[in-house]
Amino acid sequence: MAHAADTAIMLVFVFRLLAFTLTILLSPLMWVTKRLGITVLIVLFPLLIVHHLIVNSPVSGPSRYQVIHSNLLGWLSDSLGNSVAQNPDNTPVEVIPADASASNSSNSGNSSLEGFQWLNTWNHMKQLTNISDGLPHANEAIDNARTAWENLTISVHNSTSKQTEKERQCPYSIHRMNASKPDTGDFTIDIPCGLIVGSSVTIIGTPGSLSGNFRIDLVGTELPGGSGKPIVLHYGVRLTSDELTGGPVIVQNAFTASNGWGYEDRCPCSNCNNATQVDDLERCNSMVGREEKRAINSKQHLNAKKDEHPSTYFPFKQGHLAISTLRIGLEGIHMTVDGKHVTSFPYKAGLEAWFVTEVGVSGDFKLVSAIASGLPTSEDLENSFDLAMLKSSPIPEGKDVDLLIGIFSTANNFKRRMAIRRTWMQYDAVREGAVLVRFFVGLHTNLIVNKELWNEARTYGDIQVLPFVDYYSLITWKTLAICIYGTGAVSAKYLMKTDDDAFVRVDEIHSSVKQLNVSHGLLYGRINSDSGPHRNPESKWYISPEEWPEEKYPPWAHGPGYVVSQDIAKEINSWYETNHLKMFKLEDVAMGIWIDEMKKGGLPVQYKTDERINSDGCNDGCIVAHYQEPRHMLCMWEKLLRTNQATCCN
Repeated sequence: MAHAADTAIMLVFVFRLLAFTLTILLSPLMWVTKRLGITVLIVLFPLLIVHHLIVNSPVSGPSRYQVIHSNLLGWLSDSLGNSVAQNPDNTPVEVIPADASASNSSNSGNSSLEGFQWLNTWNHMKQLTNISDGLPHANEAIDNARTAWENLTISVHNSTSKQTEKERQCPYSIHRMNASKPDTGDFTIDIPCGLIVGSSVTIIGTPGSLSGNFRIDLVGTELPGGSGKPIVLHYGVRLTSDELTGGPVIVQNAFTASNGWGYEDRCPCSNCNNATQVDDLERCNSMVGREEKRAINSKQHLNAKKDEHPSTYFPFKQGHLAISTLRIGLEGIHMTVDGKHVTSFPYKAGLEAWFVTEVGVSGDFKLVSAIASGLPTSEDLENSFDLAMLKSSPIPEGKDVDLLIGIFSTANNFKRRMAIRRTWMQYDAVREGAVLVRFFVGLHTNLIVNKELWNEARTYGDIQVLPFVDYYSLITWKTLAICIYGTGAVSAKYLMKTDDDAFVRVDEIHSSVKQLNVSHGLLYGRINSDSGPHRNPESKWYISPEEWPEEKYPPWAHGPGYVVSQDIAKEINSWYETNHLKMFKLEDVAMGIWIDEMKKGGLPVQYKTDERINSDGCNDGCIVAHYQEPRHMLCMWEKLLRTNQATCCN
């Protein structure tokens, strides 16, 4: 009936158009507009015919809207009950089955493929709970991802306007000027999309005259089943009434509902071991608590009282304004007060910067302003001038890819991914499809971040989302994901793992691997054949004797850039499918352990080291540079295009 009504309306319009045009053509008084009438008739008549064909022809396939709203919710109707009702005892959870096969069928248009290629790896990782031994927070990460995916699905289904989406983008900075605490004594500032390396939170205010004791807390989202919000950093300043020292002290700690409070980091602390540095900075500045050296003249010296105690340096004083800045580093969080570094606090297991959702200030502290800056934010896709150039090239059907480069990235590292798309993903080998580059990203606990990630994945088609929340202790699962993708979704002769803060000379890596001419048993990278586990519990890479009892690791390649041949990736995938893959939380060492097991099983392994792969930073002429911020990558790429030389910018 709808088609018949549309046809009738169209015919009426056609007749009116013809009548109007004939009137123009036949009227002697309107000879000037005859040519205009003929033009109108020629232009509009074919458009009406096209309209008629579209309305009356059957739909060849689902629209992007239909694909988004049917497939995203398809798995939910089957699994929503399983996620809650069938897991009352908090038993190991099952990975959400996100059915990507329907959207990747031949009946789906290119738009749906672009929107859902990010699930190609997801459904092949349903058995993660079977290989979770030895990985902290594994079941917790899967359970949190289930909740995150359900929230994302419902939100996408209910989205009605682009304006709403634009208003909810992650902000670059948040300012609370002339801030004041409410009657409860607590002040909070929301951090909608977490923190990343380079983010900072500045608190400006004055310790009060009563006690001067106050605290700054970086707080995360309360997890499902949790009994309290996790605290990534508790920064307590005690100017009076400290039971242990009796003097002023800074106390740093972290909290989770499952583990409670950890060990305190105190500054100053004469009996504490602060030898371990964080990002090459002292955990407690050695000047804190020491006698201040002041230049005094002879007259002041003569007038000084003999019983007067020399003053000691402490960054906070009652009644004195202080500008305190918490900066996010690679290994931990650093505090500067009035421009001077004071303390550094290493991240605790499962509590990374991306986890932070709010900053709280409480205690005897007169707050003036609070500023969070350098926050993760995505680009405005509608106004991106180079959008077409940045979209990933289609995967060549029926043809092997020479090299798959899998990049570890966290959900809110938007700028790092954009920097890579604008720099080393523009190599000819990548644009022509010989080298395939994909980001492997776990879900975030924050809905806004996941929506931004989803839009990014639809736009560029180069993201593989994984069915767990992105804890650092689970990065070995990402290594597995690269092996699954590189031997299943695509067929890659070689597979490379790198990070989103690494600059990769794709041309050099590609040609070097080809020149090796090793198609089986290859591990190529910066090989380390003489290292053992870190036994310091405070180290980010701490390994207990239960996790690895031996004193040495088998040969392994440093994580910022290594390559394995396809047969190794296939064997790892096979072990995973048969539940024989042993997990180890340091992913680059885990790859070395797996390859060593293959070697014991008879595989002729060839270790090929390349000193041009820099795992600790950048040096001129390197083919992989690590710890590169987006501005460094853009600078290196510009120099590379101009001089054809790899020159460092940091």
